[in-house]
Amino acid sequence: MERVDCHTHTVYSDGTSTLEQNAAAATARGVTTIACTDHLAHPAFMDCAIDEGRIADLSRDIARCREAHPELDIVFGFEADWYEGCERDIEAVRGDATFLLGSIHYLGEYAVDWLEDMRIWDEAGPDEVWRRYVDDWCRACFCPVGFDSMAHPDLVRLFEKSGYAPSIDLAPLWDEMAQAARDAGVRVEVSTAGLRKPLRDFYPALGLLERFCAAGVSITVGSDAHEASSVGADIESAYAYARRAGYENIDAPLPGGGWRSIPLR
Repeated sequence: MERVDCHTHTVYSDGTSTLEQNAAAATARGVTTIACTDHLAHPAFMDCAIDEGRIADLSRDIARCREAHPELDIVFGFEADWYEGCERDIEAVRGDATFLLGSIHYLGEYAVDWLEDMRIWDEAGPDEVWRRYVDDWCRACFCPVGFDSMAHPDLVRLFEKSGYAPSIDLAPLWDEMAQAARDAGVRVEVSTAGLRKPLRDFYPALGLLERFCAAGVSITVGSDAHEASSVGADIESAYAYARRAGYENIDAPLPGGGWRSIPLR
């Protein structure tokens, strides 16, 4: 089955591999589409983002890699954090990027996925973190910039096996997320990143993915690779997971914009 990876990072943001290294790894593993989605965010505290002065360099690097790897569709994208007014910042610097992953990593100035700073988890507690996260996530679905897909939709599950599991019933929050994605017409990502972290599971949880499927929300698939060795990781397992939730197809972006559908046979 054709493998695609719609979420990867390079040294231009917080990755450890070059775009060329990621492209070579993708080709070696039989991946046919790779999206370069380095972090894009404006507030200074979001320090994993690309230096805006290097976006033109990234664009030229992508053009060179496309010439060097004609067998591989290389999509120029960004993983852009949602925050109030982010659309103005994104449109000002996105350049030639045609693919945008939306994500929520911060509630205010507090990261929800950074083990070195767990203040928001300890001060607000898992239940409140979940409520605030879902509220921001649903607002992000309707961001005027038009996110193409929402990355790792339930990222706040990351620490649920490390003493930060919520005590509330998540079903109503999942229903809100499915309705928001459906009404906004945005895709959601099935991410394999959680398999390589203490969560040891996909994002999103199966129950949430089933709700997305029932609502008619399309999906993309990505590894969230931050090093070449993770490019294409567990993609076929993600396909099986999506099928289990009821999906028959995934969407993959095209380098020049637009989409194609890949059947999950």
